[in-house]
Amino acid sequence: MTSLIQTAVELGLISSLTVLSLYLSYTMLNVCDLSTDGAFTLGAAVGAVVTLSGHPFLALFAAMLTGMLSGFVTALLQTKMGVDSLLAGITVNTGLYSINIAVMGRSSQININKSDSIFYFASDMAEGSFLAPYAKLIAIILIILLVMICIVAFLRTKLGLAIRATGDNPDMVRSSSINTVAITITGLCLSNSLTALSGCLLAQYNKSANIDIGTGMLTIALASLLIGRLFFRNKGVGYGVIGAVIGAIFFRLVYTMALRLNMPAFMLKLVSSIIVILAISGPYFLSKIRKKGEANA
Repeated sequence: MTSLIQTAVELGLISSLTVLSLYLSYTMLNVCDLSTDGAFTLGAAVGAVVTLSGHPFLALFAAMLTGMLSGFVTALLQTKMGVDSLLAGITVNTGLYSINIAVMGRSSQININKSDSIFYFASDMAEGSFLAPYAKLIAIILIILLVMICIVAFLRTKLGLAIRATGDNPDMVRSSSINTVAITITGLCLSNSLTALSGCLLAQYNKSANIDIGTGMLTIALASLLIGRLFFRNKGVGYGVIGAVIGAIFFRLVYTMALRLNMPAFMLKLVSSIIVILAISGPYFLSKIRKKGEANA
């Protein structure tokens, strides 16, 4: 049971990178990027190919770079070609399916069992010590902590504040002579790089990548983000980032519990949808109950 929980936490931490991606694009920039599933798979595919060539650490940066390119195209469609943000995301996501197949050598799956991953090196370094069973978890935690620190620090810079302001009030930002097009492009490039990094880590964790590895990631990430908001609502950037990670872990634990209850695999998507509905409608109904209680008092 302990190992099952540990695995759930590890997978939750990996998916938290995609949640942090949505935190940047959806919460900060106020853009709903529907290319998440495709960008996640792109990161997994590129990461697997580079890992297979013997460069597992380089694979992380290669995946992030391709994720940035995906975000750049999505942002370009929105800002320079007049395409609606939702349609831009759908279009890029559809196009990425073919690109991901091409990246994996015209195959729907790529196996990297015979290649060393970053988790192999982590296990090798911890071999023989009491930390050996937790080597993967420690490696993932270190990566997530580094990303969290970078995000919080970035959002407190002038560029980060401009991204936050663009999401809150783009008209005011334009009146301040700030280029909202450049801000949107920068924000989506950064957010998609995190999504691709998440996909790369999952591919190395699973020792494989397939064309469906990113299916449903947008729903999972959105649900996790909304759950995180329940923990830290209106508490600032630092708490928002922590809440996103906690939400991802919580969601994965719920997923694991569903599996332990012998729920059929095809029902897990329904579980994801129900969690999203509860996360969205829960605060609304709680506020209604609170107001009703105050009115009766």
